[in-house]
Amino acid sequence: MRAAIRGRRRTLAIAAAVAIVAVVAGTATSFGLGYFGGSATPTTAGGTPNFVEQTAGSGLSHTYGGGDGYVAGGGVAVFDCNGDGRPDVYVAGGSNPAGLYRNDSPVGGKALKFTRIPDTVTDLTGVEGAYPIDIDGDSNVDLVVLRMGETEILRGLGGCRFEKANARWSFDGGNDYATAFSATWEGSNALPTLAIGHYLKLDATGQPTRDCAESELVRPKADGTAFDRPIALSPGYCTLSMLFSDWDLSGRRDLRMTNDQNYYVNGQDQLWRVAPGEAPRAYTDADGWVSLQVSGMGIAGYDVNGDGYPDYYLTSQGDNRLQTLAAGPDQPTYRDIALKRGVVSTRPGSGGQDLPSTSWHPEFEDVNNDGFIDLFVSKGNVAEQPGFATKDPSDLFLGQPDGSFKQQAQAAGIVEYDRGRGAALADFNMDGLLDLIEVHYGAPVRVWLNAGSATSGEPAQMGNWLALRPVQTGPNVDAVGAWIEVKVGDLTLRRELTIGGGHAGGQLGWIHFGLGPASSAQVRIQWPDGQVGPWLQVNANQFLDIARGATEARPWSPPSA
Repeated sequence: MRAAIRGRRRTLAIAAAVAIVAVVAGTATSFGLGYFGGSATPTTAGGTPNFVEQTAGSGLSHTYGGGDGYVAGGGVAVFDCNGDGRPDVYVAGGSNPAGLYRNDSPVGGKALKFTRIPDTVTDLTGVEGAYPIDIDGDSNVDLVVLRMGETEILRGLGGCRFEKANARWSFDGGNDYATAFSATWEGSNALPTLAIGHYLKLDATGQPTRDCAESELVRPKADGTAFDRPIALSPGYCTLSMLFSDWDLSGRRDLRMTNDQNYYVNGQDQLWRVAPGEAPRAYTDADGWVSLQVSGMGIAGYDVNGDGYPDYYLTSQGDNRLQTLAAGPDQPTYRDIALKRGVVSTRPGSGGQDLPSTSWHPEFEDVNNDGFIDLFVSKGNVAEQPGFATKDPSDLFLGQPDGSFKQQAQAAGIVEYDRGRGAALADFNMDGLLDLIEVHYGAPVRVWLNAGSATSGEPAQMGNWLALRPVQTGPNVDAVGAWIEVKVGDLTLRRELTIGGGHAGGQLGWIHFGLGPASSAQVRIQWPDGQVGPWLQVNANQFLDIARGATEARPWSPPSA
């Protein structure tokens, strides 16, 4: 089945390139183009959305900071902690306490509102970042909290309450400088396989050295009740982001790791083959892997060139990379297309400093709902590092019909000069427009409302959209590893559901698709085990649950208060 799909994708990618409409959303690819009545094909790029900063008065008052051990962290996790369907946030604090904030934003309103939920379990210090994941499949989202010290798994209890769960699941949190995370389910395992990325080794006093630490792979025990002992991913090259992804559409999800060349010797970025029942193995030049040295900060995956396979955007200092397969999926040989696509982002887009940038969190999303994926990149100097820009605002690149991108951060209203770190694009007020939250090092977190085409007053919609949520029975209830396909006229948008990547934080929840002018679409799910569900006809501008085995999507409405 997968081999047949791969072959079909190659043919369609060529046709799509000729039509100049093969830009697809998410870490995704297009297969099976077709026209459906009432579903107009997106062909024109949308305008620049107006982001309105609402930090003051939002209730989200939080600062990430600390000494040298915290300059490379600063993540945010976005997920639903109380079962109301709205995205809540957990923000790292560094040497300050981390914070859990419940989302109380009025639905469709023009004000973002959050309420701090104090609790000694979540108000941890030493937190570099966090990722949401439902480990035990009870539909209460858990958190993996990356720390300077012991990495903590916090088990969700519902109602935005958590309990420490390292002992419950026999998880060895170690005593490390943890900065990266990803997870996948291998086969029918009851618990996920976890990857923990470590940056620098710690000395006897708990302070960072200048030596790279080994990262770890943690698999469940055979009985499925707890985690086994960690497996060292050696050698370690100072990992700052990692992502399980099906790069060759084989159904196997390998582990991509981007590493910081400022510390390693004879190191490189890594791709580990992680096959069920086998020891992890790093790909080498004998496999076609081409050595890459960058100051790796973050990873985002998306099929930018429409060839049917995910490309990977890697943030760094100076030139960022956008890597695409050079000769198909038979070997992991990648070439860089960042300059050609307009996202190399070597220097600041504004601020007047002609010095190299420092980029951190990358995220592909459609912020103007035109059907063409956009790219947000957070930026900011490490601290006061000489030779790099200190006025280094984050980027917003808007996708174009030909697959290129245009810088529009200034026009969108998100330019500021605090030192950016982790970030997230999420629909906090549930109006179909993705809002923005960004963590800064040594300065307050900022939040922006996406007001769409409005310049004042109520937000004004841009384009049509869908927000989808796949659901299956446990253990992997959120269908991590699935692919969602959305047909919009002659364009198929396709997105891989992953946990990991970004910079020190990620999301779990609604999957957003911009539809452009289309008022309807067709949707289907390829589930993590490869089974493909039926095409479902849906109308635009709604939230939809798609249950495995269902013959129709189920509309969901956000709570009014």
